[in-house]
Amino acid sequence: MNNLLFDFTVDKEKKTVFVNKEFDADLSLVWDAFTKQEILDQWWAPKPWSSKTKVMDFEPGGRRFYAMVSPEGDEHWSLQQYTSVTPKTNFKYLNSFADKDENPELPGSDWDLSFSEENGITKVSITIKNDSLERMEKMIEMGFQGGFTMTLNYLDELLASLTKK
Repeated sequence: MNNLLFDFTVDKEKKTVFVNKEFDADLSLVWDAFTKQEILDQWWAPKPWSSKTKVMDFEPGGRRFYAMVSPEGDEHWSLQQYTSVTPKTNFKYLNSFADKDENPELPGSDWDLSFSEENGITKVSITIKNDSLERMEKMIEMGFQGGFTMTLNYLDELLASLTKK
């Protein structure tokens, strides 16, 4: 399990972040972990924060409106607007920070997530294209790389516990 791929690359020139991560789990389980609210809320926040989804409608034109909640109860809201879904292989969304009333704070970023499986190992490739270098730098300054790495590690643990059932 230690030899699974994980890389996180920031390309400032292209205002893009590239994340590639392999999971020791089958494709349908990893897909569900990224697309089902009840699983997403178990891992989509760096501890001690938690994820709380208010609305999730996973289809093109649908959205996920959720908050990362601090132990003190502070809420940081985000809005994911799904632009395309190809079951079990790819989905895309526009991600933006938002207020509690679901008003997006633009510019946002375009997320493109691709899924593939080989020999029981599922690879997720994520491309996060930012509308502005300023937004990308703000995201990085807010600890995105460390936080997202931590979050993906929680997913590893969650998948291991789900596959044992």
